[in-house]
Amino acid sequence: MYTEKVIEHFRHPHNMGKMKDYSAVGKVGNIVCGDVMWLYIKVDKDPKGREVICDISWETFGCTAAIATSSMVSEMAKGKTLKEAIAITNKNVASELDGLPPIKMHCSALAADALNEAIYEYLTQNQQEIPDALKRRHERLAKEMASLEERYKAFLAKEQVANEAKSVSREEYAPD
Repeated sequence: MYTEKVIEHFRHPHNMGKMKDYSAVGKVGNIVCGDVMWLYIKVDKDPKGREVICDISWETFGCTAAIATSSMVSEMAKGKTLKEAIAITNKNVASELDGLPPIKMHCSALAADALNEAIYEYLTQNQQEIPDALKRRHERLAKEMASLEERYKAFLAKEQVANEAKSVSREEYAPD
């Protein structure tokens, strides 16, 4: 089902963990599967004066493919200019892992989206021009994240009502 590279990145993930001194973070999630990724980038200037991702890390709550794609995208983006990193697609990530099962391709999309969101945040914070394609991706992701958060709030409210009902029914049957 999974390639050896996917298994390797799952068992021995690269750049995993929250970076302490990051420049920006991209957070994305998938409403259907529940995977959530945070991707942290540290941006600095290279000797030519170009902004490059000099360090990168991530935290992912998800399946084998979600962890492997987070690891792989971090390897692919490290040392790249922002323009080069924006060009990394989910297909690039999946290809570098020697493929993913079709049902897991959304994980590579999440990884590429997390990278794009971190770059979007960095450019926004530094009041730099944002490429149109990156703006469109961000708008799509913002809608998806808002939907995810609304569904989560609704779930929590439903759980609270259910827990209150259980509490009341236990009180009714409690011995005096």
